[in-house]
Amino acid sequence: MSVVVAHLSTPEGREALDSAATEAVRRGTDLVVVVTEASMATPELVAAHEDDLRRVEARLEGTGTTLRREQGSSDLADDLVGAAERTSADLIVIGLRRRSPVGKLILGSNAQRILLDAPCPVLAVKPERPAGV
Repeated sequence: MSVVVAHLSTPEGREALDSAATEAVRRGTDLVVVVTEASMATPELVAAHEDDLRRVEARLEGTGTTLRREQGSSDLADDLVGAAERTSADLIVIGLRRRSPVGKLILGSNAQRILLDAPCPVLAVKPERPAGV
C-alpha cells in the first residue's frame, strides 16, 4: 500500500508533495514519489527538486512512513498510474493549476488521463492563493 505523487518543483508540485506526505502518514503507508524527466531538465530544477524531497524526508522522520523514489519517463499520466498499480496504491495525489472560469471547462490532459485510468482514488490539490488575489 502507498500514496503516489509526481513532483515538479512548482507551487502545484510542492502542494501535491506536501499533501501526499500528510496522507501517507495518516494512512500509515509509504510515500512513492515519481521523479519525472521534467523535474531533471536543468541543474536549477534538480536542486529545487532535491531540496523539496529533503524537506519532506525530514518531516517524515519518526513517523514510520518511508519516501521511495521511482524514476519516471516523459509520460506523467502513465508513470503515475503504473506506480499506483505496482505499489497497490491507496491514493494518487496530483497538483492542479488555478484556471480561469473558461479554463475550468477543460481539465489538463495529464490530470484527465490520471482520473480516468487510476486504479485508486485521486486527490487533486491546488496551492494556496496568495493574499489579495
